[in-house]
Amino acid sequence: MIPAPASTSSPTNADPAELARFSALAARWWDPQGPQGPLHALNPARLAYVARQHPLRGARVLDVGCGGGLLSEAMADAGAEVLGIDLAADLVDVARLHLLEREQSGERPRLAYRVQAAESLAAEMPDHFDLVTCMELLEHVPDPQSILDACAALLRPGGVLVVSTISRTPAAFALAIVGAEYLTGLIERGTHDWRRFIRPSELAAGLRRAGLELEALDGLHYDPLRRTAWVGAGTAVNYLCAARKPA
Repeated sequence: MIPAPASTSSPTNADPAELARFSALAARWWDPQGPQGPLHALNPARLAYVARQHPLRGARVLDVGCGGGLLSEAMADAGAEVLGIDLAADLVDVARLHLLEREQSGERPRLAYRVQAAESLAAEMPDHFDLVTCMELLEHVPDPQSILDACAALLRPGGVLVVSTISRTPAAFALAIVGAEYLTGLIERGTHDWRRFIRPSELAAGLRRAGLELEALDGLHYDPLRRTAWVGAGTAVNYLCAARKPA
């Protein structure tokens, strides 16, 4: 099973410490040489994977846990109509500012942002989206099953959910925490809690409980020396999956 919900003083499905940690990165979110550099490197691989699971042009897309909008903007540029949501207001402000800068230069991506929980939006817009993405979020929330349930409710029948997260394995502990946080400093120390990582089998069970059917499961790999990322075999550390809501 997906790890049980952790206790939290927040009334929503969010950890206040996690929100504060990511909000502190807001000012440099769009700097590819900054602390979010690995995320910039991962973004083309994530976008290509999403596009393989569902055509983006003309699709209604929701990006859950959009952060500063890296993937949201990329999907909008590919022709989707995108709504990005996040509970970190500072990150949403950065996403909106970046979008405003593009709009002032004459670009018009079909893109909007909200500070809103997935669970709240599911009550407001059920069966609405063709595609929902949820990237690097489940391992940071107290109740990941609640996010999966909300994503399923937000999808129209036949719609697709694409998720990325980290597996709870010794390899993930060595690479994602010891290596990335302590040895190389690629990401801030304390970013990840190994106990919150989710094995693929646990995620598959959670997707089934949400009423979704698993269609694809692939590894997401990153080379910190070349700053490149790719999708391939092996789900011992980072991985992606796609699941469909039955028509």
